[in-house]
Amino acid sequence: MIFTGKGKARFLDAVAGFETAVRQGDGERSQQAMEEIKRNFEHARDDDLAQVGPRLAALLPTVPPGPRALVAVLIGACVERGADAGACAPHIFEGLAEVLGVAQEFSARWAATGGGEFPDPDPAALTEAALERVGQDAAVGWITLQQWEMASVAMLNRPVVRTTLRAETRLGLLRALHEIREASGHDFKCLHHALLVLDDEPLLALHRPTGTGYLLRMTGIGDTFQLHTLLADVLIGGGHVPGEAPSAQEAAVCRDAPGQVPTTGSFNLVTPDGEWVWNEGTPTDIPVVEGVRVVVLDPPPYKRGWPAGRFFPGMAGDLVLERVLGADEAQEWLGRCAPPK
Repeated sequence: MIFTGKGKARFLDAVAGFETAVRQGDGERSQQAMEEIKRNFEHARDDDLAQVGPRLAALLPTVPPGPRALVAVLIGACVERGADAGACAPHIFEGLAEVLGVAQEFSARWAATGGGEFPDPDPAALTEAALERVGQDAAVGWITLQQWEMASVAMLNRPVVRTTLRAETRLGLLRALHEIREASGHDFKCLHHALLVLDDEPLLALHRPTGTGYLLRMTGIGDTFQLHTLLADVLIGGGHVPGEAPSAQEAAVCRDAPGQVPTTGSFNLVTPDGEWVWNEGTPTDIPVVEGVRVVVLDPPPYKRGWPAGRFFPGMAGDLVLERVLGADEAQEWLGRCAPPK
């Protein structure tokens, strides 16, 4: 893409016009300015977006609820192009919390007016009859939730956002999302998984066939498929346990390389009490025992394959080995673990 000065100027002028229109409460002008922003976004330079992202984020609370979700998506796009995620994220999460609350109200009204299958969280799926059941405000919260999901995941792709998000804020968002998922049957999986990502998290892996143990540290791993491949890379590829190691490419796409490549599972992941840890879940499914997440690695009961890669393509992940447990320490841990169920 060749960035022209003319296109850049149109983009910045449109942003300035949008800011002015929102502050003046001029809905028609703000809509026109937003259309101009969208038309010229591709012409913006990264340094333009670096300053526009936080400006729009600060403006977000004054934007009306409907178009606010679109502005949130635009802020997410700015962050993906280099805008300061730390400056933008608090405004995005405030908006997300608000819209989750409104979506909960949608769920309650839907149940109170007859229930039934929820409409998709999409404007095209919301009929006039459904709108009359729940009201305009609740409907806007429901149909814009996917846009807020996109914007929030763009923030959570950045380690600085994940590691500075307050625990009570994260838990509040997860609780609200859980209630909506339970009521509606829509899983909003990307947002759910992103809120569960662990950083700088210790992991104790016990390899039952060899009686060995390994203390590792994981960061930015979106699902257990990704963790499984990285465990095989570090432990089999590192020569610590027998087996067929993932290729260099299979491991790379689970860290920071783009794309996906086929891989085959090397272990069966099991909790200390013998429950299977499913690849479709997240590393938070691995229980904490005495301050550390503990997973037992058993031989795979059958051959399983999947596309190696990252659940969140914009999120770099890693798993590093910190130390190998001594033989007695490993046996003590394994002695407390049940066989797989």
